Amino acid sequence: MRMEIPAPDKVLAQIRAPFDEAGATVLDAPILQPLGVLLDLAGEELRERLFVVQGDGAAEEALRPDFTIPAVRAFIDGGKTIGRYFYEGHAYRVAPRGSDRAEQFLQIGLEVFEAGDVTGADAEIAAMGWRAAAAGGRKDLTLLLGDVGLFGAFIDSLELAAPLAQRLKRAFGSPRRLRAELDGSAETERASGRGGERLAALLTNLPEHEATAVLEEVWALAGIEPVGGRSAGEIVHRLAERAALSRATRLREDQAQLIRRFLAISDSPREAFAAIALLGGSGRRELEAALAGWNRRLDALRAEGVPAEAMRFSAAFGRNFGYYDGMLFEVRSAALPDDQPVAAGGRYDGLPARLGAKVATGAVGCMVRPGRAWVGGRP
Repeated sequence: MRMEIPAPDKVLAQIRAPFDEAGATVLDAPILQPLGVLLDLAGEELRERLFVVQGDGAAEEALRPDFTIPAVRAFIDGGKTIGRYFYEGHAYRVAPRGSDRAEQFLQIGLEVFEAGDVTGADAEIAAMGWRAAAAGGRKDLTLLLGDVGLFGAFIDSLELAAPLAQRLKRAFGSPRRLRAELDGSAETERASGRGGERLAALLTNLPEHEATAVLEEVWALAGIEPVGGRSAGEIVHRLAERAALSRATRLREDQAQLIRRFLAISDSPREAFAAIALLGGSGRRELEAALAGWNRRLDALRAEGVPAEAMRFSAAFGRNFGYYDGMLFEVRSAALPDDQPVAAGGRYDGLPARLGAKVATGAVGCMVRPGRAWVGGRP
């Protein structure tokens, strides 16, 4: 396992400083995390990046790939209605094939669980990530902004059929799936790289209990052991949902063109939002509210000290972790590839409920990679 070159202690202290006044509880996150939970929440695409371990007769686990899910679980277990969690520790991800990227690396970050002023909290966290990244000494940083919820509001403004709108929103985090939707491909699910279309077609014509029995028999005949903590029944249910979505109405070409124009918008935030406003359809109330929220967010970011000229908004910007549902950001360095951000974060209001939280709360967080922030690090 390749380890990241550590930043000097003085640099670490400077990067840590923006988090010191957050009033946060220090998070002691277990290194081992349940594999099934990670895949259910972050998506199957994450599997190839995980270090998976399994004890004799035990469920599969993975070395923690980040700290967001452990922070949510700690918040829920604590039984509180609000909470802030600071962490500093190593995360582990398998490097892409052919890459010499570090597979064990330090992350410093904050996860915040508070209801109330969403735009203010977003700005606070994004600005904190910006200041921590800048503390490493790089002078070539850009704050890239995006919003999963804004894409959803734009789709809703077009007043598409509900199953189609749902499918598009779910595809936003996967460029291949979204491209297949816009191209009107009948191979949408296969293009996603997740497979299962043929199996879904066979199984979804059967009652779920019969389909479950068939799948279990296939496993037994092939000598396959299921992975990821999913039962045959759960897999059959998901395949049925996927097949139903795949049969839903597809986009007309004029609708696909509007969405392509939306996704092509990448500009300074004010100009980007003006362009988005012109594209919205007749059902635009939620879109207008989302854009108004972004104007407040930008004002707050400026007040927090983020330079206007350093900010850029990309309508197509998303994160690989499938649980983000609102504002997103990355702090990028011109000296590093785009897929190696110095800092990153965003809003994930729906995640606590998916992990069992009984009380609704806002959820937003950020992390910084000191090894990338340090100007003396790579490259």
